[in-house]
Amino acid sequence: MSKDVKQAALDYHSIPTPGKIGICLTKPAETQYDLSLAYSPGVAEPVREIAKDPLNAYKYTSKGNLVAVISNGSAILGLGDLGPAASKPVMEGKALLFKRFADVDSIDIEVDAEDPQAFIDTVRRIAGTFGGINLEDIKAPECFEIERILIEQCNIPVFHDDQHGTAIVTAAGMLNALEIQGKSIETAKIVCLGAGSAAIACMRLLISLGATYDNLYMIDRSGVITPGRAGLNPYKEEFANASGATTLAEAIVGADVFVGLSGANLLSEEMLRNMADKPIVFACSNPDPEIVPELALSVRDDLIMATGRSDYPNQVNNVLGFPFIFRGALDVRATTINEEMKVAAVHALCELAREPVPQAVIDACSVGELSFGPNYIIPKPVDRRLLGKVSAAVAKAAVDSGVALLPYPEHYPLS
Repeated sequence: MSKDVKQAALDYHSIPTPGKIGICLTKPAETQYDLSLAYSPGVAEPVREIAKDPLNAYKYTSKGNLVAVISNGSAILGLGDLGPAASKPVMEGKALLFKRFADVDSIDIEVDAEDPQAFIDTVRRIAGTFGGINLEDIKAPECFEIERILIEQCNIPVFHDDQHGTAIVTAAGMLNALEIQGKSIETAKIVCLGAGSAAIACMRLLISLGATYDNLYMIDRSGVITPGRAGLNPYKEEFANASGATTLAEAIVGADVFVGLSGANLLSEEMLRNMADKPIVFACSNPDPEIVPELALSVRDDLIMATGRSDYPNQVNNVLGFPFIFRGALDVRATTINEEMKVAAVHALCELAREPVPQAVIDACSVGELSFGPNYIIPKPVDRRLLGKVSAAVAKAAVDSGVALLPYPEHYPLS
């Protein structure tokens, strides 16, 4: 990042008001009468109603449209464990995106707790304030257990976006890329470089969509995850592959798909040449991908390529998922975000990418044309149709799978 851009980022966060989010009033507070309703004595009436039935909090407070973005700062972006205070700009950014894209009110909470149980206890005790909880930037493998326990102990949606948001957007783009390349997820050989929270969630979701463990090779710093290899945690053991390949160079031979959630420049030209015909490469390390698109496309002209960057086609961007997933969950008061809702979000994103793109989206992206094909496999974040398509699919899946407390709205989306 250039010096000018660095300073622009610092100015953006500090001028004219520090931070990116604030609080606004939703009721009048101008007269003495307004204040008597907002606080004493009027506020006693909703207090009594909520005491009779806690679900009345959804009727008389902002709980139903309020999501907490919570982190302990143990895995901030690609920067590592920098602590809770350093995670605050990222959490505020997530709150900004919730509001901008899905009109979900959100507040960031940074928890000073390295111990997973202390973090869990803190979040569980404050969960009743919110309609949903978005966990963020928590290191693996602790993040898996933290999310699992909080889902069990809270009766509101708990969603670790680093895992599932990445997985949902990756899977949507992957299904479309496979179709364009004339391949199927059931038979594709998939190589995943990286074995952290995002990688494991991505591969689990691809399995839910039809991929097979036998065709899946997950690679960490020690090589291909194989049965009986020393030092594996249970989450990695799930993906142990007994084919005999032990290195990325060996696993990549004949692969249909490469998914990179690791580090810069780890996929070589030779490895790319050794992939199958019409390969698919999702090089999602940020800011520098596992192989830069210019190099990859000079090596293979039959390639479909995606990255995590906005300055290349096919950006894998979590903002395509989490705002609309929570919007749909909140609108039917879902008690969790289950596999059916995640799969519904995947298919909604797939389908939207196949539809004609409005001129307003093309103009906003400063491109001459966008249509379903190798350079457009995933919708753009500025596409306003995402709110209706993805949230509606998630809300309906919540109702159909029995985790919603409200019926599917007659007219949707509500916003």
